Amino acid sequence: MLTSLRKASKSKIGTIVVAIVGLAIVAGFGAGGIASLDLGSFTSMSASTLAEVGSKEVTDREMSAAMQRQLARAREQNPEADYASIAGDFAPLLDSLVDQRAIQAFADKEGFVVSKRLIDAEIANIPGVRGLNGKVSEQSYRAFLQQQRLTDAELRDAIGGTILQRLLITPGATGAKVPLGIATPYASMLLEVREGEVTLVPISQFAATLNPTDAQIEQFYKTNTGRYLIPERRVLKIARIGPEQVAHVQATDQEIAQYYNDHQDVYGSKDIRVISQAVIPDQKVANQVAASATGGASFVDAVKLAGLSAADISVGPQTQKDFADLAGDKVAAAAFSAPAGAVIGPIQSPLGWHVVKIESVETKGGKSLAAARGEIAEKLTAEKRKTALSDLGDKIQDALDGGSNLDEAAKEANVTVSATPLVTASGRSLSDPSYKFPADLVPALKSGFELQPNDDPVVEQLADDGGFAVVAPGQIVASAPAPIATIRDQVRQDWIQQEANARARALADEIAKAATGTTSLADAAKKANASLPGVQPVKARRLQISQLGNKVPPPLAMLFTLGQGKANVVADQQGQGYFVVKAAKIIPGNALNQPRLIGEVQKDFEDPMTQEFAQELMTAIRKDVKVKRNEPAIISAKQRMTTGG
Repeated sequence: MLTSLRKASKSKIGTIVVAIVGLAIVAGFGAGGIASLDLGSFTSMSASTLAEVGSKEVTDREMSAAMQRQLARAREQNPEADYASIAGDFAPLLDSLVDQRAIQAFADKEGFVVSKRLIDAEIANIPGVRGLNGKVSEQSYRAFLQQQRLTDAELRDAIGGTILQRLLITPGATGAKVPLGIATPYASMLLEVREGEVTLVPISQFAATLNPTDAQIEQFYKTNTGRYLIPERRVLKIARIGPEQVAHVQATDQEIAQYYNDHQDVYGSKDIRVISQAVIPDQKVANQVAASATGGASFVDAVKLAGLSAADISVGPQTQKDFADLAGDKVAAAAFSAPAGAVIGPIQSPLGWHVVKIESVETKGGKSLAAARGEIAEKLTAEKRKTALSDLGDKIQDALDGGSNLDEAAKEANVTVSATPLVTASGRSLSDPSYKFPADLVPALKSGFELQPNDDPVVEQLADDGGFAVVAPGQIVASAPAPIATIRDQVRQDWIQQEANARARALADEIAKAATGTTSLADAAKKANASLPGVQPVKARRLQISQLGNKVPPPLAMLFTLGQGKANVVADQQGQGYFVVKAAKIIPGNALNQPRLIGEVQKDFEDPMTQEFAQELMTAIRKDVKVKRNEPAIISAKQRMTTGG
């Protein structure tokens, strides 16, 4: 609805720009990490200043950091993105930094201070700052800063700036209300009704009568040779090195047995123990706990002497390796040599004094060599074939590096060389439309068209462990216009289509010119001696147009751009011809009896007006703190950051 109003009124509201409204820096940390935010580097000022913003500066170093983060974001979508591809983001990023510094300078000037306590609260809400237990600790906070390559001061400055934006800009931009006096005329405009008429000047009626001469066809061909270019075609010679070349490779009995013996952690039986453990700093207290536990007290009651609870001592089911990772080799060895129900310790480790109770012992059986043989053989065979395939690829590459051509290298590796028909860079054969280039050899197709005639063959790795393909160009047919003799019918049809299109447009323009004023489209067509399919009446309300969005038929869209009595031409979307549209009558709308519509218009205007208010407030802040841009430094920085120059 609002789009339709903007097009109709051409008013300033139609050109509202997006402003900064409450930048959610903390939400950004939670959703995408700090890389998704434009924080600047927030370090000490460098000698290179891009802009002075009141008492603040935007430095070359800050801008460079912002561009680095922008590139990181771009590479999440396109791994091949480089600085040149984000050159268009330089100016918006710089403006964002300037606005951020302007808000900080304005706050300093007016004595608006963000407290350390408020910043601390925002930091505590950043998910990445919390440790595994969900709580903020000095260790987890330092790990977060290290991960994001920030200092504590830099992060606090960034969050402080965002809080200022939220407190200064957002209140001034929210709550925008559109008065009835503004909304009512727009609502009335939506109720406007237009009546008109439309007719189609078809291209086909001209095409049927056209018969170009040989001279016209040849001249059209010469003028439009670019339309008839045949792309470069090549015969590609390809030697495929695939799994079939190493199908004979198998794992031996000796290799299977060796793998089984080396992986007893997987195939052997396992000693699983449910363990309770108390780690106590003081040896005396540890001795008391051990004595109590061995004297008949439950382990839970015994550890109360050390101030521990049941939750503190529960370790659960453990293998010896698992428990060694937790308590150390010495403690684990003792625990796994004791019977079920035994209490061992105290045993000292770097963590303290361990008192351990073996709650239960269970032995889980593994697999015999015979039972595991199949899966081990499959695994080892796959690995050996992969290695053999790689070795075969290396062998061909070594032969090529030694000066062998493709045929010689393929013969040495005992693989077959095949040749494609003449194909384009997309793998099509113009002489055989049914030909399909093998999908798994597409890397070879790409390389084959990049090679020059005298270049050495290249080895390309195929996807999904498909092996390798060695490719070299054979016959090369350069791009050139197709001989007219082979495409004369096509050229003739193109001449007819272009000429018919031009004549249809000329007739449509003539009818539109004659129909302007009181003359109907039918009478205008008669004056032009045109035989048309017929004139159709058309009637619509602007509100209906707005509800169709971008699916408005071209004649209907044209109707609402014309003044009363005016006519104009618009092309048919299917290329069938040209519509001549005339606006015969315009009936103004009246929304005074449509309070609901007026309310909808007011609501539709709230967001853009909020953005307008935010932008105006930001502009006022910039003027107040006085922004000075160093254009030579900005130009130099952009050149260096986006092109490396």
